[in-house]
Amino acid sequence: MRRILVILTTALTWISGIDAAYADDQAGHYALNADGSRDCTRLIASGNPDYPPYLWKSGDGRTLDGAAADFLKRVGELAGVEIDVIQAGSWSRVQHNMQEGTLDMIAGAFLTAARLEYMDYFFPAFQGTRTVIWTLDNLDLNYRQWSDLQGLEGLTVIDNSFGQEFDAYAVENLSITKVPSLEQGLKMLTYNRGEYLIYEEFPGKAFAARQRITNIRSYDTPVSTENLYLTMSHKSACNTGALRGRINRAVLKLVTEDAMKDMLEASIQRWGESTN
Repeated sequence: MRRILVILTTALTWISGIDAAYADDQAGHYALNADGSRDCTRLIASGNPDYPPYLWKSGDGRTLDGAAADFLKRVGELAGVEIDVIQAGSWSRVQHNMQEGTLDMIAGAFLTAARLEYMDYFFPAFQGTRTVIWTLDNLDLNYRQWSDLQGLEGLTVIDNSFGQEFDAYAVENLSITKVPSLEQGLKMLTYNRGEYLIYEEFPGKAFAARQRITNIRSYDTPVSTENLYLTMSHKSACNTGALRGRINRAVLKLVTEDAMKDMLEASIQRWGESTN
């Protein structure tokens, strides 16, 4: 078995400490009723902050913007609840908060068996995604299948999943260093600190454009194609059958109407404007 590496440096420890403190500042601060019970007309959600055009940190630094946030807020409106999509730290931290119950919902997660242990999924999926291989543009891996990555040093972001089948294959067969953020992964790729990066197509393109990284390429053959779902923490005090039913009906209505198409186009435009 080849071990998947995790970078543990002084800088990462310092960043993680800041991230945790910031997450604690927002996650778990729920609205309460007069008797001190949880006000379930207002929910707190978050997601992967390095995920444009689906999610990214907004200008105020305390909320997340993007098409997935727009979709979740619209779901809330139809379900009769207000959903605040906050910046709760890194993707790894967000998942930890869901396990602890200090967040109610996630605005976009892949379906894995491990995640089913601590959160409920709403069906159908609201968006499909493609995960691809990224390299420097002067390198051609001739990538066609997973085995083409064996013997190479890869990069990805901590706690990212690319589908259960690939995740299991990677643990057994690939050497992949995990980094705190997509931004760091892209920089390491350009500095030749890895031979390839695994990340989703649209977010990778969006971040590369913002960082003005022009010397990378992606490959047509995807590592995986996965769906994004809305999820709710098992430990959320508001996780009831009645609320889940209302949310699921709202998700089904919006997916049937193809609401994400317009939301995604508007999000791409906002992301581009924020880059300038």
